[in-house]
Amino acid sequence: MAIKKDMIEVNFRLAAKAFIVRNDKIFIMKRINKDPQSPGIWEIPGGRLELGEDPVLGLMREVREETGLYVDVIYPMTIRHFKRDDGQIITMIVFLCKPKGGYEKISEEHADSKWTNLKDCDEELTDFFHKELNLYKKLNLKKLS
Repeated sequence: MAIKKDMIEVNFRLAAKAFIVRNDKIFIMKRINKDPQSPGIWEIPGGRLELGEDPVLGLMREVREETGLYVDVIYPMTIRHFKRDDGQIITMIVFLCKPKGGYEKISEEHADSKWTNLKDCDEELTDFFHKELNLYKKLNLKKLS
């Protein structure tokens, strides 16, 4: 006799973001105003990964696609769990990274990008990433980047 189990489908994805630091500056990007998820905010690069994709390799791919930069992924900083506006459940890993080449570009998902001083970027960077900003400062992660 076969046992039948009910399955629950969950709209879940893994995401990775890059806290890219160079010379006391962080790389941030502004989402386009038509973005369905948090339009117009300044954020850090990265995004949802492909199903089964390695988080580090996926982050490197996302950063390259969005910014044109190649990065060294140095250290995982935080793991966040949240629900997007569209109901999708996200587990996101934010990694400390440093640039190692490439050329800066802007993806279709973003309207602008820039390197901004870590000291005063909390005025521009969305509040959502202040946790990582404070952690970077508190733990003196500058020595790793």
